[in-house]
Amino acid sequence: MTQTRYSGVAMTLHWLIAAAILTNVGIAWYFNSLEGLAKMPAMQIHKSLGITILLLSLIRLAWRLFKPPPPLKADLKPWERWLAEAVHCLFYLVMIALPLTGWATVSASPLIHVYPINMFGLFHWPEIAPLTNLPKDQMHAAKETFEAVHGLLAKLIVYILFPLHVLGALKHQFLDRDHELGRMIPFLKAPL
Repeated sequence: MTQTRYSGVAMTLHWLIAAAILTNVGIAWYFNSLEGLAKMPAMQIHKSLGITILLLSLIRLAWRLFKPPPPLKADLKPWERWLAEAVHCLFYLVMIALPLTGWATVSASPLIHVYPINMFGLFHWPEIAPLTNLPKDQMHAAKETFEAVHGLLAKLIVYILFPLHVLGALKHQFLDRDHELGRMIPFLKAPL
């Protein structure tokens, strides 16, 4: 019999990462409304959560390679199959690149020596050493570049990938009525 659901590990990682990303977006919106040192506590949580998302995403990617997901339905239209695969690939790319660019941004900031990446108050996450040792003008240019890419990736995940993913899942569940949400939500009926 063909597997129709994701594994429990894949489902858990999916929902943990989704919750962490949405939380981190909210935290970023919040600290961007603040000025000066008032930003620092929220930024520290944002950095810790970003590194956590990076680690969970790498685990999820490794799990996906170890335990492949259930196949897409055979009767999907070619554009649906292409879009589903493109969105999933872009999600993995962004879930890894977004925290990496954030890590690079803070590593290329002179503030890294004052406000290191403090993982939820438990330990310091290492900075990317080559970036912390750049001459001042190169460090500033690197920080600006990584920060710009980080912002673009955040917009990509929030305004394009997340809506496409949710709308696609809702389309399958409520318009096509093919129970595709049951692939990733354990208490829903699994697709046939």
